[in-house]
Amino acid sequence: MPLIDDPEPRLILTVRSSTMPTHAGEVAFPGGKRDPGDKNLLMTALRESQEEVGLDPGYVDVLGQLSPLASRYGMKVTPFVGIVRPEAPLVAEPGEIETIFQVPLQFFLDEVPELSSPIDFFGRRFRIPSYYYEDKRIWGLTAFMILDLINHVYDANIEFEVTD
Repeated sequence: MPLIDDPEPRLILTVRSSTMPTHAGEVAFPGGKRDPGDKNLLMTALRESQEEVGLDPGYVDVLGQLSPLASRYGMKVTPFVGIVRPEAPLVAEPGEIETIFQVPLQFFLDEVPELSSPIDFFGRRFRIPSYYYEDKRIWGLTAFMILDLINHVYDANIEFEVTD
């Protein structure tokens, strides 16, 4: 979860290529699967960010890890939050990334996410959050990660798990 270090912090997000076998055309953070050569999941996150958006790890100060989440396919996703220097050059890997864009963190504090009808997921019930920024829909696991971040950092208390 790369966050531009600016007076108005911004999250770096991508639109995945429409030719990708999964999540084609969807908004996502840079990231991907662990390779055998990765020492740990943090190294995976930094390597994938460099491969997908050209983000050199030298421009990133890692703040820490958020709680792991499960994707709809049952894959465990471990988000890391990193502060990125504003001058960091970003270049999309055309085979994987269609567009790189930035969203002010304040947007997620000001906007109320649209929540889906409850769904059952691994024995729990959730409402899937969606945000609409410009012409892009930010939803699903990406939105869950953003909500986890703002709930922890800003005590936003935005609920998406159905507990009744």
